[in-house]
Amino acid sequence: MSAINITNVSVLDNPAPFVSPFQFEISYECLTSLQDDLEWKLVYVGSAEDETYDQTLESVLVGPVNVGNYRFVLQADPPDPSKIREEDIIGVTVLLLTCSYMGQEFLRVGYYVNNDYEDEQLREEPPTKVLLDKVQRNILSDKPRVTKFPINFHPEDEQTPAVAADPPPPTEQSDEQPDDNCGEAQALPDLPSTEQPDERQPDDNCGEAQALPDQPPKPHES
Repeated sequence: MSAINITNVSVLDNPAPFVSPFQFEISYECLTSLQDDLEWKLVYVGSAEDETYDQTLESVLVGPVNVGNYRFVLQADPPDPSKIREEDIIGVTVLLLTCSYMGQEFLRVGYYVNNDYEDEQLREEPPTKVLLDKVQRNILSDKPRVTKFPINFHPEDEQTPAVAADPPPPTEQSDEQPDDNCGEAQALPDLPSTEQPDERQPDDNCGEAQALPDQPPKPHES
């Protein structure tokens, strides 16, 4: 059973101009206290064919992580258009929200993102050079694709075994894909796992957990 359950992810300020910051309100519960912080990342997929164009927009550490319920807003700058090929700016791409503990990724949420001109005439007759200030970003947040990876949340309690066992594979049960509706993401208690969303496409109460105040992210130490 995972020590962390994501209960809701809301995409704020959506749709928005392409040059606007991203904002996600993330709610989660911790079922067992953890010694280390959680690392949250937001990654923009710059090309469906070449992952070298991916951009990590933000990486923050959030903690301490004791038993209870938490909520915070993750804000990230928009992608650097100079690191995206001109032909890949307009169209559909993917945004990945991940969470890791002690270097082990255990959650990945993928969203389709549609970038297009808000003006109908520009959509019908797009200019040769992309007009970034005219491009609107729409995150299709109705049905995010979720992948859960089993990890060891308490390696400090583990004794060294005689023979190391192979780690279990990520759970892959549902292959539901996001549709073209936009809006806030639905609440995500006990989210079903799906195929990993970046194939160039886009737990239960443990007793009475005392609610804790909103948790601000820490700057990530590189």
